[in-house]
Amino acid sequence: MDRDGSESHANHKELDLPETVFVRDIENRVFQGIVLQCLARIKGVSLLEGNLIDNILGRSSSEGVKGIHAEQDCKTHSISVRIEVNICYGLSIPEKAAEIQDIVVADLSKLTGLHVHSVHVIFKNLILADPTSTLINSTGPEELEGDVVDEEYTDEF
Repeated sequence: MDRDGSESHANHKELDLPETVFVRDIENRVFQGIVLQCLARIKGVSLLEGNLIDNILGRSSSEGVKGIHAEQDCKTHSISVRIEVNICYGLSIPEKAAEIQDIVVADLSKLTGLHVHSVHVIFKNLILADPTSTLINSTGPEELEGDVVDEEYTDEF
Protein backbone atom coordinates (compact mmCIF):
# COMPACT_ATOMS: atom_id res chain seq x y z
CA MET A 1 0.00 0.00 0.00
CA ASP A 2 1.05 3.53 -0.71
CA ARG A 3 0.99 6.24 1.90
CA ASP A 4 -2.45 7.29 0.74
CA GLY A 5 -3.89 3.77 1.28
CA SER A 6 -4.05 2.58 -2.33
CA GLU A 7 -2.12 -0.50 -3.50
CA SER A 8 0.84 0.00 -5.77
CA HIS A 9 1.38 -2.85 -8.24
CA ALA A 10 4.98 -1.85 -8.87
CA ASN A 11 6.04 -2.60 -5.29
CA HIS A 12 3.82 -5.66 -4.75
CA LYS A 13 5.29 -9.15 -5.29
CA GLU A 14 3.11 -11.77 -6.91
CA LEU A 15 4.66 -14.58 -4.85
CA ASP A 16 6.45 -14.46 -1.54
CA LEU A 17 9.11 -17.19 -1.61
CA PRO A 18 10.64 -18.42 1.61
CA GLU A 19 14.30 -17.72 2.25
CA THR A 20 16.56 -20.29 0.61
CA VAL A 21 18.53 -22.45 3.02
CA PHE A 22 21.95 -23.58 1.84
CA VAL A 23 23.31 -26.75 3.44
CA ARG A 24 26.88 -27.97 3.20
CA ASP A 25 27.84 -31.39 4.56
CA ILE A 26 31.41 -32.57 4.77
CA GLU A 27 31.98 -36.28 5.33
CA ASN A 28 34.45 -37.54 7.92
CA ARG A 29 36.78 -38.99 5.26
CA VAL A 30 37.34 -35.48 3.89
CA PHE A 31 38.60 -34.29 7.27
CA GLN A 32 40.76 -37.41 7.56
CA GLY A 33 42.25 -36.79 4.13
CA ILE A 34 43.11 -33.20 5.00
CA VAL A 35 44.79 -34.29 8.24
CA LEU A 36 46.70 -37.01 6.35
CA GLN A 37 48.07 -34.42 3.95
CA CYS A 38 49.13 -32.29 6.93
CA LEU A 39 50.91 -35.21 8.61
CA ALA A 40 52.70 -36.07 5.36
CA ARG A 41 54.44 -32.67 5.55
CA ILE A 42 55.67 -33.18 9.12
CA LYS A 43 58.94 -35.03 9.69
CA GLY A 44 59.36 -37.39 12.62
CA VAL A 45 55.75 -38.53 13.06
CA SER A 46 53.69 -41.34 11.56
CA LEU A 47 50.20 -42.69 11.89
CA LEU A 48 49.52 -45.88 13.77
CA GLU A 49 50.52 -49.08 11.96
CA GLY A 50 52.57 -47.07 9.46
CA ASN A 51 49.64 -46.72 7.03
CA LEU A 52 50.29 -43.10 6.05
CA ILE A 53 51.32 -43.87 2.45
CA ASP A 54 48.43 -46.31 1.92
CA ASN A 55 45.96 -43.72 3.17
CA ILE A 56 47.39 -40.94 1.00
CA LEU A 57 47.20 -43.20 -2.04
CA GLY A 58 43.62 -44.19 -1.24
CA ARG A 59 44.37 -47.80 -0.36
CA SER A 60 42.86 -47.60 3.12
CA SER A 61 39.92 -49.48 4.56
CA SER A 62 36.36 -48.31 4.06
CA GLU A 63 35.86 -47.42 7.74
CA GLY A 64 38.30 -44.56 7.52
CA VAL A 65 41.78 -43.81 8.69
CA LYS A 66 42.94 -45.38 11.92
CA GLY A 67 44.22 -42.74 14.29
CA ILE A 68 42.30 -39.74 12.92
CA HIS A 69 38.90 -39.00 14.43
CA ALA A 70 36.86 -35.92 13.54
CA GLU A 71 33.61 -34.68 15.06
CA GLN A 72 31.67 -31.94 13.33
CA ASP A 73 29.19 -29.71 15.18
CA CYS A 74 26.70 -28.46 12.59
CA LYS A 75 25.10 -25.98 14.98
CA THR A 76 28.30 -24.07 15.74
CA HIS A 77 29.97 -24.81 12.37
CA SER A 78 33.03 -26.18 14.14
CA ILE A 79 35.11 -29.34 14.17
CA SER A 80 37.13 -31.19 16.79
CA VAL A 81 39.91 -33.53 15.72
CA ARG A 82 41.78 -36.25 17.61
CA ILE A 83 45.01 -37.48 16.01
CA GLU A 84 46.95 -40.51 17.25
CA VAL A 85 50.55 -40.64 16.04
CA ASN A 86 53.92 -42.23 16.67
CA ILE A 87 56.95 -39.98 17.16
CA CYS A 88 60.64 -40.55 16.51
CA TYR A 89 62.78 -40.88 19.60
CA GLY A 90 64.72 -37.71 20.40
CA LEU A 91 62.17 -35.19 19.12
CA SER A 92 60.52 -32.71 21.47
CA ILE A 93 56.96 -33.89 22.03
CA PRO A 94 55.57 -30.43 22.95
CA GLU A 95 57.19 -28.83 19.88
CA LYS A 96 55.94 -31.59 17.56
CA ALA A 97 52.42 -31.35 19.05
CA ALA A 98 52.37 -27.59 18.43
CA GLU A 99 53.61 -28.07 14.86
CA ILE A 100 50.90 -30.67 14.13
CA GLN A 101 48.19 -28.52 15.71
CA ASP A 102 49.20 -25.34 13.86
CA ILE A 103 49.28 -27.01 10.44
CA VAL A 104 46.03 -28.93 10.98
CA VAL A 105 44.13 -25.85 12.21
CA ALA A 106 45.34 -23.73 9.28
CA ASP A 107 44.46 -26.31 6.61
CA LEU A 108 41.10 -27.37 8.07
CA SER A 109 39.99 -23.75 8.50
CA LYS A 110 41.14 -22.70 5.04
CA LEU A 111 39.78 -25.72 3.15
CA THR A 112 36.46 -26.30 4.95
CA GLY A 113 35.50 -22.84 6.19
CA LEU A 114 34.78 -24.35 9.60
CA HIS A 115 36.09 -23.17 12.96
CA VAL A 116 38.50 -25.71 14.46
CA HIS A 117 37.37 -26.07 18.06
CA SER A 118 40.17 -28.43 19.15
CA VAL A 119 43.05 -30.55 17.86
CA HIS A 120 43.94 -33.26 20.38
CA VAL A 121 47.26 -34.95 19.56
CA ILE A 122 47.93 -38.28 21.26
CA PHE A 123 51.43 -39.73 21.04
CA LYS A 124 50.91 -43.51 21.12
CA ASN A 125 54.40 -44.91 20.56
CA LEU A 126 58.05 -44.11 19.97
CA ILE A 127 59.73 -44.84 16.67
CA LEU A 128 63.16 -46.16 17.56
CA ALA A 129 66.15 -46.48 15.30
CA ASP A 130 66.38 -49.99 13.83
CA PRO A 131 68.40 -51.89 16.46
CA THR A 132 69.64 -54.51 13.97
CA SER A 133 71.24 -51.92 11.70
CA THR A 134 73.22 -50.42 14.57
CA LEU A 135 74.41 -53.87 15.66
CA ILE A 136 75.62 -54.78 12.17
CA ASN A 137 77.40 -51.46 11.73
CA SER A 138 79.14 -51.67 15.10
CA THR A 139 80.36 -55.30 14.92
CA GLY A 140 80.76 -55.83 11.20
CA PRO A 141 80.00 -59.07 9.38
CA GLU A 142 81.05 -62.29 11.06
CA GLU A 143 84.28 -63.86 9.82
CA LEU A 144 83.92 -67.24 8.15
CA GLU A 145 86.16 -70.13 9.14
CA GLY A 146 89.09 -70.56 6.77
CA ASP A 147 88.22 -74.22 6.06
CA VAL A 148 84.72 -73.37 4.82
CA VAL A 149 85.95 -70.72 2.38
CA ASP A 150 88.72 -72.89 0.90
CA GLU A 151 86.47 -75.87 0.06
CA GLU A 152 85.47 -76.38 -3.56
CA TYR A 153 81.90 -77.04 -4.56
CA THR A 154 81.13 -80.50 -5.97
CA ASP A 155 77.94 -82.39 -6.70
CA GLU A 156 79.27 -85.53 -4.96
CA PHE A 157 78.10 -86.49 -1.52
